[in-house]
Amino acid sequence: MPGQPRADNRPPYARIASHYRDLISSGELAPGALLPSIRAMADEWNVSTATADRAMKLLREERRVQGIPGVGTEVMAQPISLTSGSERHDRSSKTQSSWGVGEKSSGHTAGIVPAPDDVAHALAIAPGDDVIRRSRVYRDTHGIVSHSTSWIPAEFARVLPELARSERLKGGLSLDLIAEATGRQVDHRVDEETARIATKEDLELLELDTETVAAILVLTARFLDVDGQLLEYGVDLGAPGRTRRTTSEVLR
Repeated sequence: MPGQPRADNRPPYARIASHYRDLISSGELAPGALLPSIRAMADEWNVSTATADRAMKLLREERRVQGIPGVGTEVMAQPISLTSGSERHDRSSKTQSSWGVGEKSSGHTAGIVPAPDDVAHALAIAPGDDVIRRSRVYRDTHGIVSHSTSWIPAEFARVLPELARSERLKGGLSLDLIAEATGRQVDHRVDEETARIATKEDLELLELDTETVAAILVLTARFLDVDGQLLEYGVDLGAPGRTRRTTSEVLR
């Protein structure tokens, strides 16, 4: 079967649905794109038409695709959602881009700055120590998706000075460049998700009126190497109204 890991023990319909779910989430299948017919899908994956139909039904229930009489099954526009730093990292490893469907990034700024208290705690350094700060804003057709900041140990600026330059990185995300230059790769990560009333600083970063009262999602991700050393600490501030949605199969 195409594109499936050998150790994947999920039922065939779940593996098929997961395959197309990933293509839709990454943007490889854009809204309006047509999926193969049930017969073609069954032949491609060497399963029965009933199994292929069950996979398609799951995607319809998740409102990722819809059936168009006389046309076929097309990809639907996805909800106004918020992507975590970890999901962007996963997406980049598959598509060489951190952008979601219909997204673009702008306002790339970077520099070496004194570490705020919370960042110093995450990086296990003293408050005020040097740290690389990289920020950008993700937008889609609905407006700002999130303001994203990557906090990176200052030591990496010696081998990768571009990390401290205010421009979009070429050749991948910061973690990709760090792995290529130093051999230190992400071994595991810790994700956290919280909600809070937006502060004035949050509102400014999200380009909103500072008198606005709104709840926002705050997604953080700590990326660590095999020795448990932090490679990057990411913080995403979701714009008001953005939601989080994850999907998983229940194995029986």
